[in-house]
Amino acid sequence: MPESPEVDALVEELRARLAGRAITDVDVLEFRVTKTRARPPSSLVGERVTGATRHGKLVDLVFGEAHLVVSLGRHGWARWRDGDDAVGFDAPVTGADDADAGPAPALVTIEFDDGSALEFTDAGGWVSLGLSVVDDPAEVQAVAKLGPDPADPAFSRADFDRAVVGRRKQVKAVLQEQESLAGIGNAYSDEILHTAKISPVAHAAALTEAELDRLFDTTVGTITSAIEGRRGIPIDQLKAVKVAAMRVHGRAGETCPVCGDTIRDFSFASTTAQYCPTCQTNGEQLPLRE
Repeated sequence: MPESPEVDALVEELRARLAGRAITDVDVLEFRVTKTRARPPSSLVGERVTGATRHGKLVDLVFGEAHLVVSLGRHGWARWRDGDDAVGFDAPVTGADDADAGPAPALVTIEFDDGSALEFTDAGGWVSLGLSVVDDPAEVQAVAKLGPDPADPAFSRADFDRAVVGRRKQVKAVLQEQESLAGIGNAYSDEILHTAKISPVAHAAALTEAELDRLFDTTVGTITSAIEGRRGIPIDQLKAVKVAAMRVHGRAGETCPVCGDTIRDFSFASTTAQYCPTCQTNGEQLPLRE
């Protein structure tokens, strides 16, 4: 799932490459991605890009007074198509046999007046990509409900405390809840909690003042440093750079770089996450569904 550091890098590249470019054609290959049926993406043909920004994990391409808001969902991303070549942060289709797995299919192609084309893809077994054409990004529910963004320079300890303190919910779930804190998903919540030395299944209400202090510092530090680290990385290399930067996420069976224990998987909601028993759970092994 793309998270705020990767989406931020994507938006920077879109802004740099598309500023002033006009849309010449839009091809929607999967009707379910169009969330504003009265204003489909094709209604932007002839309009010029005037900006690009990020809302949490969502992309906002600006066309004067109109906005094309792209929800990447769980498996969505973007790639450039210059002629017959497609370049982007791609992945095999989820559930496909490894021998037959190919690049994720393009569900929407937007062509521009310089001959380039931007494709939005979805590698999932079900469509999670969504495009909305609106006058105000807040018309998109996923944007309207967003909590404060830890990458925002204005993000404060008070913002953090309102999102976390006293919550009778596992702290990993709070970090990933977009209404509480925008932009964090499974990977970066694993990284944040490992650095803060906090169990992912601890209830936020049970955290001590010292743990809350560490969690605030590591939440801001992890996200802002990841955004800085992804800056300038071409979008076709972002996935590899993200994976390489992970200390615990996706590294079950490997050695913890802090204490030398073995990083382990545990079951979290509908997915799997990673943690270090010594650093985070006083040696306790968390449940893993087979």
